[in-house]
Amino acid sequence: MSGTFSQIYIQIVFAVKGRANLISPIWKEELHKYIAGIIKGKNQKPIIVNGMPDHIHAFIGLKPSMAISDLVRDIKNNSTNFINDNKFVKGKFLWQVGYGAFSYSHSHIDNVYNYILNQETHHKKKTFREEYLEFLEKFKVDYNEKYLFDWGE
Repeated sequence: MSGTFSQIYIQIVFAVKGRANLISPIWKEELHKYIAGIIKGKNQKPIIVNGMPDHIHAFIGLKPSMAISDLVRDIKNNSTNFINDNKFVKGKFLWQVGYGAFSYSHSHIDNVYNYILNQETHHKKKTFREEYLEFLEKFKVDYNEKYLFDWGE
C-alpha cells in the first residue's frame, strides 16, 4: 500500500488586534496549551506554542492534507472563543487579520524551538515589529507595508 510521506515544518506568527498587550502571564500558559490542543485536534503536530502579551508563535509539523490558512483560521477562531468564554479580558478579545507563515528544514527544529521558547528574552532586545520585518526579509517575502499588522505605535 502506498502512502504520503512529508516533512513540513511551519512557524506561524499572529498578533492581538491593535497589538494590545492582552495576553496575561496569569493565563498565557493555558492559552498556549489550548492552541497546541487545537493543532493536535486538527491532526497536526504542535512542536511549541509561545509568545508575548501581544502576539503568538506556533511551530507546527504540518501534514499536506491541511492548508495553513485553514489551520490558522481554526486556531484564531477557537482560541478567540476560549479567551472570551473564560472572560480572560474585559470586553471582546480578537486577533488581527492576517498572519506570517515561515517554513523550516528538519535541521532547524532545535533552533526554532529555542527561539520560540525564549521569546521573553528575545523581545528585551527587539520589538515585535523588528522581529516580524526581519522574518519577512530573511525569508524574502514580498510585502506592502500598508498590509502589515497594525503596530499600535
